[in-house]
Amino acid sequence: MPTTITSFETYDVRFPTSQHLDGSDAMNPDPDYSAAYVILRTNSAEFSGHGMTFTIGRGNELCVAAIRALSALLKGVTVESLMAEPVTLYRKLTGDSQLRWVGPEKGIIHLAAAAVINAVWDLWARIQKKPVWQVVCDMSPEQFASCVDFRYLTDALTKGQAIELLDRFSATRRHRIEELHAVGYPSYTTSAGWLGYSDEALREKCADLKNRGWSHFKIKVGRDLNDDLRRCSVLRREMGEDAHMMIDANQVWDVPQAIEWIQHLAPFNPWFVEEPTSPDDILGHRAIAQAIAPIRVATGEMCHNRVMFKQFMQCGGLQVCQLDCCRLGGVNEIMAVMLLAARFNIPVCPHAGGVGLCEYVQHASIIDYVCVSGTMEDRVTEYSDHLHEHVCDPVVMKHGRYMPPAAAGYSVKFTDAALNEFTVKNAAL
Repeated sequence: MPTTITSFETYDVRFPTSQHLDGSDAMNPDPDYSAAYVILRTNSAEFSGHGMTFTIGRGNELCVAAIRALSALLKGVTVESLMAEPVTLYRKLTGDSQLRWVGPEKGIIHLAAAAVINAVWDLWARIQKKPVWQVVCDMSPEQFASCVDFRYLTDALTKGQAIELLDRFSATRRHRIEELHAVGYPSYTTSAGWLGYSDEALREKCADLKNRGWSHFKIKVGRDLNDDLRRCSVLRREMGEDAHMMIDANQVWDVPQAIEWIQHLAPFNPWFVEEPTSPDDILGHRAIAQAIAPIRVATGEMCHNRVMFKQFMQCGGLQVCQLDCCRLGGVNEIMAVMLLAARFNIPVCPHAGGVGLCEYVQHASIIDYVCVSGTMEDRVTEYSDHLHEHVCDPVVMKHGRYMPPAAAGYSVKFTDAALNEFTVKNAAL
């Protein structure tokens, strides 16, 4: 019997991370990591789909309202009809003739689309009794490409070219899956480098993470240059000269200011600088990249959609692709951006850190390695060491590496305890 989506539930979930300045940066000094969360119920008591999008507090209720509007489009629809050709799901939730006016494919409505699309993928994977990464890795190159909406991309990537890219590695997927089960996927951590942490906390957290296997550390910068110079010096001494340092400005600089500031921080040998200016300024990123080379520019966590990523890659505005599993329109659009990155030979290092994001991105990185890029060279996935206790199937880390999730679904099903304790009731719209 087909599995029909019959109803949905939404939750405005907020964790008080601002109390200890976890997640603090130059643009967002006091975030409360939050999730606009949805459960899709079906005609089967056995199967439901769970999805979320990430925010940092106020405004989470707006995403919840948008999720309700989009989820209503799926009532009475069978999962099988949506996933027979999965691009159907993406187009249904991003192409509604009236809701498109409040997008299209950007802002709150696209964050909501990510939550709902990801919930359908979670549901589909649970029906198949597989994790999402395995569902995708079991697809043929043609099936993989059928998940992607190639509209607006064909000047850079056609469906035929995508299939050619995927064909390169299709015969050797099993070998890479076995390697992942043996050694995991490399990560970098931001857990030591939040801007609100003292130097002592930075040293202690870095030493702990280094002892647990991490060799890639990111530090937040951009509030005060002298403060940044001191803190980067502390981190570099603690992590050692052989470890990789990354710096993250979280969008606070104008283009000329970014170039000057980064030049001051260059002696610490950062591997990349993340979000050095407005996330929408594609040409500004290109100007910065040209001025600070060989330091790389990384961006993407606030990049609205595949079309913006296409332009960033076409013009040389990024050298590290930090796609976000909630900012983009779910699994389908993540697959599109990974294919674009492969086309332009740009490493994919997904953004994570917020609640549920690490659980999401482990699937994306596995898919990229197994199906799309075929390499871990210059690729690390972000990791932060908090809030994992609130999901039913938290990430498993070994020596600083993500181990492939085994449970069916997309790994973001929240515990009942988390929903009961941290759901905000009747937040004002």
